Parts: sequence; structure tokens; C-alpha cells
Amino acid sequence: MITALPRSSGRTLGFRMSGKLHDEDYRHFQPTVEKATESHKKVRLLAHFDDFHGWDLHALWDDIKFSTKHCTDIERIALVGDRKWEAWMAKVCKPFTLAKIEYFDSANIDAAWAWLELE
Repeated sequence: MITALPRSSGRTLGFRMSGKLHDEDYRHFQPTVEKATESHKKVRLLAHFDDFHGWDLHALWDDIKFSTKHCTDIERIALVGDRKWEAWMAKVCKPFTLAKIEYFDSANIDAAWAWLELE
């Protein structure tokens, strides 16, 4: 499930990713990001992985399509989690996006927001 975080505002959007993601999750997530890019051109995203179990095949394809379509619309991505593979994912994603990507431990979520909000 993808849930918008209440601290989101303007060009800085945060989402909680939990459980296994499905196509339906992307149908709600993508319009939120697209609306923000219409208003702000470039957006910054926080993805907080909380009891995250990955993607089903359709959602994985949705994620690839989203990343390809919005590769120039996102300038920073903060990945927040508490598992080694989530930190590893931040390193793996770097070559596939123009965005700056940083990983933060869940205990440091405020630092992740602060990094996104830097001018």
C-alpha cells in the first residue's frame, strides 16, 4: 500500500510504502506526483519503507514505467527504512535516475525531510 504522508507539501512529497505493492497502488500514487510536477516542474520524494514486502509483477512494471516517465521531474529522493536491502536499493537505483538519492534509517526520518527541504 502507498499512503501519502501528512508532512507532504508543495514540491516535497512523502509516501509510506507498506506490505506488497500492487497496480492499484500506482493508480493513486502517480496522479499525486503528476499534479505536483505540473505546479512545481521538479519534485522531491520521500519513500518510507515500513514493513515493506516488495512489488507484485504488475506493480514492478508500473514502477519502471513511472521511473522512466518522470526521470527528469524528480530532483531528490530520500529512501527511509530499517533493512539492509533497502539501503542497498538506494545504491542500485542511482545509475537509473537523474535525481540525487540518499538513504536514511527510519530513526532519522526528520533528517530525510530536512535534506529534501534544503534549497
